[in-house]
Amino acid sequence: MTRTDKWNLRVGLCFISPWIIGFGFFFSLPCILSLYFSFCNYNVLNKPVFIGVTNYTRLFSDEVFWISLYNTLFFAAVALPVGTILSLGLALLLNANIIGRSIWRTVFFLPSLVPLVALAILWQWLLNAEYGLVNIFLGWFGIPPVDWLGDVRFSKFALVLTGLWATGHAVVIYLAGLQDVPRSLYEASTIDGANPLQQIFHVTLPMISPVIYFNVIMGVIGVLQVFALPYVMTEGGPARSTLFYTMYLFDQAFVYLNMGYASAMAWVLFGIIAVLTFAADRFSKGKVHYGSGN
Repeated sequence: MTRTDKWNLRVGLCFISPWIIGFGFFFSLPCILSLYFSFCNYNVLNKPVFIGVTNYTRLFSDEVFWISLYNTLFFAAVALPVGTILSLGLALLLNANIIGRSIWRTVFFLPSLVPLVALAILWQWLLNAEYGLVNIFLGWFGIPPVDWLGDVRFSKFALVLTGLWATGHAVVIYLAGLQDVPRSLYEASTIDGANPLQQIFHVTLPMISPVIYFNVIMGVIGVLQVFALPYVMTEGGPARSTLFYTMYLFDQAFVYLNMGYASAMAWVLFGIIAVLTFAADRFSKGKVHYGSGN
């Protein structure tokens, strides 16, 4: 390295040093400690005592752990495809040449800026069994009132409906991807006799497949860590039907002070997310098309 290269390196390291320090002390160090604590009996108040894999083996016999894991996976299996289809559909509509397009884009994006706690309180009122606007709307069609948050049959679906308000971020990303689709491809497909639906499946979706892949991966990570909405709206009820994984982890860590057990749960969740992300990456081979041809 020349003297200039060394100088540039030192200057660059100085500029990124705040991030390096923050990453080391506020992310890397807690991750390493949590991995160690997952093998310990640790209640925050006393020194951790190493107990091997006991915390992990306890998970297999913990009925509430399996309930929370099932609730989370069920929620993810419903919320992720519904949210992806809805956000992609909205992006396609908002990308069309319609009157007031910029206004409609703003309208659909604004709800995603609402803080989650405020959003949860708002939807508690909208889904209220007695005077909620959702039941009032259904009553216009002769549908009897539904106890959305108090009936185990509907509680998870109510949270899925609430979560759809946060699709604005994904819509913006899809819109950015749609702007990069060459118009010449649509013109060529029109000449070949393709109708609008065929253009979507054979031109639009392949061209924005990297964007879809990104949003799906981020969606997998997000839905498996859902916390704020169910914690505020239902607190895990009724009958633990909305007790999600992160809520049970939070209770173990900060309510019961079983920090070692909670750390083990956190690393199990990390493993689940890693496996699903790897599976999505394997599944996307040959289906995601990049401009470079990869």
